[in-house]
Amino acid sequence: MDTPADIAAVRARFPRAFAPTPLTRVLRWVGGVLFIAWLIALLAWFDITPARLSRGVSGLFVILRQMVPPSPGAQWQDILQGLAQSVAMAFLGTFAAAVVALPLGFLGARNVLVNALAHFSIRRVFDGFRGVDQLIWALAFVRAVGLGPLAGVMAIAAADICVLAKLFAEAIENADPRQTDAVTAAGGTRLLEIRYGLLPQVLPVLLAQVLYSFESNTRSAAILGVVGAGGIGLQIAERIKVRYWDEVSFIIILILLTVAVIDQLSARVRRRLIG
Repeated sequence: MDTPADIAAVRARFPRAFAPTPLTRVLRWVGGVLFIAWLIALLAWFDITPARLSRGVSGLFVILRQMVPPSPGAQWQDILQGLAQSVAMAFLGTFAAAVVALPLGFLGARNVLVNALAHFSIRRVFDGFRGVDQLIWALAFVRAVGLGPLAGVMAIAAADICVLAKLFAEAIENADPRQTDAVTAAGGTRLLEIRYGLLPQVLPVLLAQVLYSFESNTRSAAILGVVGAGGIGLQIAERIKVRYWDEVSFIIILILLTVAVIDQLSARVRRRLIG
């Protein structure tokens, strides 16, 4: 196999053989001009001008100055309650999604569902639902069940089911087939192959993926509250409306600390499971 050094030596020895043709040069210039024109058209479409950018940056610095020093305000108990609510929403939504995604993951694995058409159909369903963002699910469930954390839990679960199912399916497909072959050789059924051949191999990986999803959903739950799905996001939205930027910065710091703690705990658990 040729190394990059070998290829560079050949290029240096035969420069004309690798020189671009006149047509290639023209196509490169045309592509560059079209790309610049496309960027200019986008800037004009979104009305992005230097004056507008300057005003935006100036306004941002004003907000940042008002965020210092952070302050919990008089309603700090509501902030802590909202933060705990967001963590609980993330946990319940992730747990519900993992429970539903586990059997779907086995159905989406090629080494479990050997029918090519059925496997292709299930994986395309996963891809389709993964394209719907949590905020869209949150807006739909807020309209369906009303304001509050229930809508947030359902939005997190609905958005994560197919994401986790795809990750589970890929982990199952990468499992060592020799263990399932051993169960088959011992006279085990297909269900016993999955129970004793596949599940012990992939379970640590699946749990690690669920923990990472919980960590990510903790951050997402803070945003879902902005659209009425409960949690700390509602507290942020209320304070932004009245421009209590010092309290907003305090809430952001609490969210960062909470996510950092969850990240450390989940990282330890993941290392323990994978090890």
